[in-house]
Amino acid sequence: MEFQNVIEARRSMRKYDASKKVDEATVKAMIEAAILAPSWKNSQTARYYCIHSEAVLSQFKADCLPSFNAKNAADAPVLIVTTFVKNTAGFNPDGEPTNELGNGWGFYDLGLHNENLILKARELGLDTLIMGIRDADKIREMLSISEDEIIVAVIAVGYAAQEDRMPPRKAADEILKFF
Repeated sequence: MEFQNVIEARRSMRKYDASKKVDEATVKAMIEAAILAPSWKNSQTARYYCIHSEAVLSQFKADCLPSFNAKNAADAPVLIVTTFVKNTAGFNPDGEPTNELGNGWGFYDLGLHNENLILKARELGLDTLIMGIRDADKIREMLSISEDEIIVAVIAVGYAAQEDRMPPRKAADEILKFF
């Protein structure tokens, strides 16, 4: 699939085909695409936790997501928790932030990695939903995520059960200034 087609076809999916599973090799291909994203001084602080067993998925959706996100991801066969190692991207070796953004660079880098991940998913025929409303404390406990990592999002992954139209987008002239 050509890149322009991938970005035009990508949607935030809220209904997945429960009969179609996603294998580990496919998830690994998505993570390998994520790894190719740039990061602050090549710090590569993104981390991923893949939930794919039905028992853990069920428990995670019930315990770690609010009801509306649990409903949005109800039939998604995979959830990927995305984190980054804090106090690394955007920091000097002595631990001091290099500018006012501090850990903002970790969020930025993880966003770049996650974009690669969801675009690779679309290229592979999958759909995704990035969910930022989640219970980080419960996620950290359930998945044994280190306190050195900031939990950012949960990405639902699966095959769409319906086709969604793209919501309206702003035109370049509305958001772009030339000098």
